[in-house]
Amino acid sequence: MSTRPPLIGPPTGPEPPYPLLMEGTVISGFGRGSKELGIPTANLPVDASLTPWIASIPSGVYFGWASLLLPAAHPDAAPFAPSPYSLFPMVMSIGYNPFYKNTVRSAEVHILHKFAADFYGVPMRLLLAGFIREELDYAGLEALIADINFDCDVARASLARPAWQPKGLGDQGNDGTLDCSWLIRPSEE
Repeated sequence: MSTRPPLIGPPTGPEPPYPLLMEGTVISGFGRGSKELGIPTANLPVDASLTPWIASIPSGVYFGWASLLLPAAHPDAAPFAPSPYSLFPMVMSIGYNPFYKNTVRSAEVHILHKFAADFYGVPMRLLLAGFIREELDYAGLEALIADINFDCDVARASLARPAWQPKGLGDQGNDGTLDCSWLIRPSEE
């Protein structure tokens, strides 16, 4: 049983400096999220010129919302959606993953949805709503997996509150008040 809090942030929603925004094209990572951990990730390049705030935030685990511009043929693309972007809750790691001794900072997003197919090369936007914890090193793989699963539970519970839910998605059964319009606006290309 974890001694960490089961919820992050106040019931009134994200507090400064959140939300933070990030976007890019999904790239392949180290290949261990699905294989070793059973926790697949969609990775974004860490580029301070595109995301200036990323150099100044602590390495650790964050949570919020992700949107994907899935092709119409992708099995998880939302048919007849008001936006071409599909919106999902997410938890992500920004850092060096000390358990794996990475030397390059990475941004690894675990979308809290079971996908039927991969989506490498797809545009992804992120709205980071809060910080869960600093990155840690672990004595073994089981402890790492247990902590990641707890992070996912914290993200789900934290995002389930109205002030943390996207505004304007009442047809999906929520009464959210969080402005997530940037995530689903049409591309400017």
